[in-house]
Amino acid sequence: MPGVLVIQTAFLGDVVLTTPLLERLAAKGGPVDVLVTPAAASLLQGHPAVREVIAYDKRGHDRGLRGWTRMASTLRKRDYDRVYLPHRSMRSAALAIATDSGVRIGFSDSPVAWTYSERVEPRGEHEIERIASLAGPGSVPRPSLGLSEAERRAAAEWLERAGVRRDFTALAPGSVWATKQWPYYADLAARLPGSIVVVGGPEDRAAGEEIVARDPGRIRSAAGELPLRVSAALIERARVLVANDSAPLHIAGAVGTRVVAIFGPTVPAFGFGPLGAADSIAEVDGLTCRPCSKHGPMVCPLLHHRCMRDLSVDTVLKLSE
Repeated sequence: MPGVLVIQTAFLGDVVLTTPLLERLAAKGGPVDVLVTPAAASLLQGHPAVREVIAYDKRGHDRGLRGWTRMASTLRKRDYDRVYLPHRSMRSAALAIATDSGVRIGFSDSPVAWTYSERVEPRGEHEIERIASLAGPGSVPRPSLGLSEAERRAAAEWLERAGVRRDFTALAPGSVWATKQWPYYADLAARLPGSIVVVGGPEDRAAGEEIVARDPGRIRSAAGELPLRVSAALIERARVLVANDSAPLHIAGAVGTRVVAIFGPTVPAFGFGPLGAADSIAEVDGLTCRPCSKHGPMVCPLLHHRCMRDLSVDTVLKLSE
């Protein structure tokens, strides 16, 4: 049956920030299909605004021309009326063209805007506003995940097995970009009161183990232990989440948990800061080298990494109270 496709193959946090667009589109014409990376696919499974999640493994099974051709053929058979492109990449634009849809809507400032049938000027200061503007003028809902009771129950059961008290602090020490990782999470955990749970993916297990080692009786790690949506349900139960400028920050915003967001090489003015009235931002002011890039490089260009190293545990601890 013809419908609407949204292509968003950017990072996990970007997918969370795309959910307001999905809700706006679904409110107009019913649930939509979404093309995302395999890492993000499970995050949208069960979302009320989503009809079907299509996983596109652009760096694995679907890499190269053969993989692209296979995905293009799959999309073409679905006969989409409209395609929305919050991701400004040539690969996404090429897939949109391959659908044979006559309506391809993307941003006017995209380097591949010439491939779109309709070009929208991004509006708003925050990324959720900019992405949602693809659906036209109107109010922008907060990001949401539509968690199920089963997912919430699974999170509660994990916390009970781990012996974690209800009023706990969640820590998310990871990030795809090395320079976005604040180096003092273990020190912070040692000074925080009450129970602590480390959250993240399999790649964050080592960081979780390092933090747990500070006080194994009081700190637990769920990094790499839970499905993504159950991890989101766990974050939902936390009193506060301390996170880098990364996906867990946006997941916390989607489930309504207070956030202390740590910014180093990037800045909130880019439009990826927390949205809650009670949320806080921890950053080092007065550094002329900030920001150093859009995403944060893997290595500090000046090799001192002061934007993170100069951010004290005392500062983050006070904001986390």
